[in-house]
Amino acid sequence: MKFRITLSVAALILASSVAMAQSASDNAIELSVQDHKFTPAPLSIPADTKVKITLHNLDSSTAEFISDDFKGGKLVAGGKTASFFIGPLKSGTYEFHDEYHEASSTTQLIVK
Repeated sequence: MKFRITLSVAALILASSVAMAQSASDNAIELSVQDHKFTPAPLSIPADTKVKITLHNLDSSTAEFISDDFKGGKLVAGGKTASFFIGPLKSGTYEFHDEYHEASSTTQLIVK
């Protein structure tokens, strides 16, 4: 009897872990910057949710993901990758850009 209960508890823990891992991956976004332009653009994320952004800088120069509309930003050296979190944000459209190349990099973050 103890063995069955232990297996049931182990199965429940495993199912919970898988659900949490799935939930965490749903809130992770891959973003790249190349030729001073972000991809995907615009970027969409869920409202009222903390989201992990992994930024791949495919340029040789440093890029900075930054926004004047929401708190968040990250410097990424050329050829490097960095992760950071944004949100939770309310539904709406927010602007973000590469601080070093603002004119060519400005795009939108759509939160819905």
